Amino acid sequence: MILTLLNGTGFIFNVNDYMELRSKHRIMGAPVGTANTKGWSPNQSTLPVELSKFETQLVLDEHIAQLVDKSQALKAPPTPEKLQEYQADFESRLVAQETSLKREKLRETERYMDKILTGKRNKLLKQGNMDKAAALTAEDVLKEMSDNFKFDRQNALVELPCEHLREHSGEKIYGPLVDTNSLKYRIFKDLWKRGKFVTSGDAFGADFLVYPGDPLIYHASHIVIVQDTPVIKPLELVAKVRLSVIVNKSCVFAYDSEDSKEIHYQTVSWWNPSK
Repeated sequence: MILTLLNGTGFIFNVNDYMELRSKHRIMGAPVGTANTKGWSPNQSTLPVELSKFETQLVLDEHIAQLVDKSQALKAPPTPEKLQEYQADFESRLVAQETSLKREKLRETERYMDKILTGKRNKLLKQGNMDKAAALTAEDVLKEMSDNFKFDRQNALVELPCEHLREHSGEKIYGPLVDTNSLKYRIFKDLWKRGKFVTSGDAFGADFLVYPGDPLIYHASHIVIVQDTPVIKPLELVAKVRLSVIVNKSCVFAYDSEDSKEIHYQTVSWWNPSK
């Protein structure tokens, strides 16, 4: 599996790779592409999928995928042979689109043939061409439509494939994208290794969100707050726990042991004496 390095993190352009990462490896990412027929919408995004730096680093650490920098290959001017090949491919796509549109126009004409024949015959009768009106057939209408069909290439729908259609070289990236010894990354990796679905918790004022299953099906069950120390200020404790109550999730504080060899988790609940 190949991740493309863009803006310092990994991107997925192949739908099968993304489904494998999501269903098999619990890597969510964030679709950032635009649906062709919808225009841009944060609720209707599509490929490519942008992985967070933590997700990219985890995929590399677990040897799930390779990270490749294709910038040099894609920025290089194409050779005359490659340019000719691209132009021929582009021309074939326009021809295929023209053929498809013409076929659809003929099908639509056949669908409304009775009305079209009636209208053309009435027009000929008004012009005094009774013989032509009587002799007009469906084949004549279809031939006229086919002969007069024009495809305006300026209005053609140009296909913009998500995944690059041509082979090109790339440079494998081995260096870490994040500090793999940082507490936040270690906690992210530890939660993932425990079989959890983990995403960013920025929208909820937390470091991470933990899901019991795929986020498309389940709501997050916990918000995770990363602590450098097990000691937390009372006001901050109250603020974070009350926040978790508002969003209907459990609040987990994650911190390092003194020897930095083990991560500890502490779940805190808000107790309401009136209930």
